[in-house]
Amino acid sequence: MDLSDTAIAAILERTKVIALVGWSPKPERPSHRVAALLASKGYRVIPVNPGQAGTQALGTTVMGSLAEVFAAFGAEVDMVDIFRASEAAPEVVAEALEALPGLRTVWMQLGVISQEAQAMAEARGLDVVMDRCPAIELGRLGL
Repeated sequence: MDLSDTAIAAILERTKVIALVGWSPKPERPSHRVAALLASKGYRVIPVNPGQAGTQALGTTVMGSLAEVFAAFGAEVDMVDIFRASEAAPEVVAEALEALPGLRTVWMQLGVISQEAQAMAEARGLDVVMDRCPAIELGRLGL
């Protein structure tokens, strides 16, 4: 599904809490920079990285899994932003669908393309954005 600018803007405007899967503590990594930019735009960003679980970032505790995100934040998470290899996307989406009942959007970063993950999310009524970056889209759409 190729979303219109209007649909992408609507997703970005309604989203408040983002679980960012694949967050890196390294400032030079795109996941680190995107998470920081999203947080600076007012989103609550929950970093997810099993190797960094329990550390602090973006004013919150880094979570090891989406199940831990749910245990800590309940149904608040609107979007999962996937910074993982395309092959990992179906597993991330399956975990998100199981763990996050309030989820409305699955966002796969630039270069992350998975029709399987997309089909899984859309079958549950979620919006899916694939092969795009929310930080770039915010700037491009003037949000």
